[in-house]
Amino acid sequence: MDKCHTIGTIFRRELKAYFESPVAYVFMVVFLILTGFMTFSVAHFYERGAADLMPFFFWHPWVYLLLVPAATMSLWAEERRAGTVELLLTMPITMFEAIMGKFLAAWLFISLGVILTFPIVLTTAYLGNPDMGVVFSGYLGSILLAGAYVAVGMLTSSMSRSQVIGFVLGLLACLILLLAGWDPITGFFVRWAPGWLVSAVASISFMPHYESMQRGVIDLQDVTYYASIMVLMLFATHIVLDNRKSA
Repeated sequence: MDKCHTIGTIFRRELKAYFESPVAYVFMVVFLILTGFMTFSVAHFYERGAADLMPFFFWHPWVYLLLVPAATMSLWAEERRAGTVELLLTMPITMFEAIMGKFLAAWLFISLGVILTFPIVLTTAYLGNPDMGVVFSGYLGSILLAGAYVAVGMLTSSMSRSQVIGFVLGLLACLILLLAGWDPITGFFVRWAPGWLVSAVASISFMPHYESMQRGVIDLQDVTYYASIMVLMLFATHIVLDNRKSA
């Protein structure tokens, strides 16, 4: 119970910090503008003549690629630069509690941006009769994908005192995980690598699991994949911060 209370305290502190800075509002506005522009202008939502949200969800991984590393780059980098990370970790809290509180706050912050896109759902429902099960599955997949991006961003933020370096590392790491299953990438490995390695590289990609949920299929395997990515990245963050603390 005390552990949950401590995580909740850090969670509230971090979430409040987001909304006390202009970053939160800039992120929300840019996210909504980008998703709207990509959906209606680039993907020609109205011209398709289909009442579904496939064009809307299609762009989420690419919008996250730019915005989530920007939203998470200060989670640990700023604490380390200002020297407050040492103060935070001398308080009666564990590293696990600090990491979980920050992660949940950042994930909820990104998820709020996703939820604020609900007018697109209303527009689609007004124009036709979309399958709301597919819509729900798409939103669930998008929020899980955002959680994976946030976990990666937390790890890269913990690696440097510089927010810029944290952003660049986060963007590169997310890009690799996004494109790992892309044909040109797997094709490169097929030329010289054994089949099991090609399959392993393809299996770490975000996209197949996201695309499955985007089509309306909620598979335990996909949910487990995203949960595993989050756990792995948060565990790696714990190791990095532990090493920094003892250095």
